[in-house]
Amino acid sequence: MAISSTTSGSSIGLEAQKKAQDVQGQQVLKILESTIQQTEQMQKASSQKTGLGLNLNISA
Repeated sequence: MAISSTTSGSSIGLEAQKKAQDVQGQQVLKILESTIQQTEQMQKASSQKTGLGLNLNISA
């Protein structure tokens, strides 16, 4: 009896750990996405201030 209760307790702990990792992964993705958006906004703002676009075509 003690062995089965220990095993089921461990599997519950593993499930909780997996869910926690999934939640943390989602939070990290949200942070990265917002950082990318902020970077793009800063690039647009600086290109408007300097008059230089985000992409320069200097093949001419």
